[in-house]
Amino acid sequence: MTAPLTVIAPEGQARGGVVVVQEAFGVTDHIVDVCRRFASAGYQAVAPHLFHRSGDPVLAYDDLTSAMSLIGGLTAEHIDEDVDGAVAALSAVSIEPRNIAIVGFCMGGTVAFHTATRLDLGAAVSFYGGGIAKGRFGYPSQLDAAGRLRTPWLGLFGDRDKGIPAEEVEELRTAVAHAPVDAEIIRYPDAEHGFHCDDRPAVYDEAAARDGWARTLQWFGTHVGAGAD
Repeated sequence: MTAPLTVIAPEGQARGGVVVVQEAFGVTDHIVDVCRRFASAGYQAVAPHLFHRSGDPVLAYDDLTSAMSLIGGLTAEHIDEDVDGAVAALSAVSIEPRNIAIVGFCMGGTVAFHTATRLDLGAAVSFYGGGIAKGRFGYPSQLDAAGRLRTPWLGLFGDRDKGIPAEEVEELRTAVAHAPVDAEIIRYPDAEHGFHCDDRPAVYDEAAARDGWARTLQWFGTHVGAGAD
């Protein structure tokens, strides 16, 4: 069974669709708000609930023990199945793959990257997705997979992220430079992991969040629908 979906439609005809992939805390109010923001920008937003096989919990941001346990139960096979279900839901309302983007945060950033190596979508954006040097969930490392990118990919990272060293980000920059599609990495010197989440005051960085969001919409505007009939 694929994941249940949170779906938020724009007013009027959608300019495209976006799959929004959760952080380690589930489909939180923040992830739902991100979907609303994309809908306000004209996209039909769909967020698959990746923890549905474990009861679909939504965790407090300080409940890292539960988060790590739930993450440990995820597999690449199940994640891909759930992402594909979200893409299918967009296709069912006549949004073609080249008009679909994927964006993910934290573990969702990892998923967005690997989806970009697996599917031909319009665009992909990863906010602080880990697993650069060592793969997660059964995926290869991003360094090993970088040359197989099929969807234009943008990576957004904070230099103060304790789990993603800037040195690894630079290695990934070198690796994706050889990809057959557009790929770009942006680093924010003062930002920590989770810098986009305004529900987490301890790590939220307004400047980085605003810039990252603007770059995301610009990346979508450049690539979503490109090459479509």
